[in-house]
Amino acid sequence: MNAVEAVDAADWDRRYQKTGLGWDAPPNTVVSDLCWALAPGRAVDLGCGEGRNAIWLAERGWSVTAIDFSQVAIDKARTVVSRKSRAVRNRITWRCEDATTADLDGPVDLIVIAFVHLPRAQLHALLDRATDALAPAGALCIVGHDIRNLTEGYGGPDDPDVHYDPDQLAAALTGHLEVRVAQRRKRLTEDRDAIDAVVFAVRPGAGGDPT
Repeated sequence: MNAVEAVDAADWDRRYQKTGLGWDAPPNTVVSDLCWALAPGRAVDLGCGEGRNAIWLAERGWSVTAIDFSQVAIDKARTVVSRKSRAVRNRITWRCEDATTADLDGPVDLIVIAFVHLPRAQLHALLDRATDALAPAGALCIVGHDIRNLTEGYGGPDDPDVHYDPDQLAAALTGHLEVRVAQRRKRLTEDRDAIDAVVFAVRPGAGGDPT
């Protein structure tokens, strides 16, 4: 981890220290909507935070590697999952690592990238690594703050370079994966609607249709 990454991780440690434990936190609605019908297999949750997506997947039978560069987030996730059944706990491997360099343990059947906001070059490099790590018929589920969120939505980072554009993400994946969803979705917040970019892609030949 370089100096910039260490500062970012420390910043996220402080953010997670200020929040309570999400005992009953549901998964991200995009992740649940697009992944609920997938047959359980091996999954990687990149930027897992306090683990709400990883825990939901494990409850559905997935074997999950959950990765985040905030040790505070990982520790909180372990505390939250401690109330779950032994079977669920044993299905999750928690790793405190930088998502941009972590071993993705491929081949895997699902990779979730939820609100992992990086400069565009780094994000595309991460997408290349994620694509390479997918098993045949594997799926990639991406959700994050859309570029329009800066002017039309609410919340998220201020730097336009780290926002998502579903069309750009789809273009980056085309030729490698079959893009089945590339759209913007509104998300209700306490103030006003936020705008998220959503992309779901699979290796050619995968069955089912998440739409």
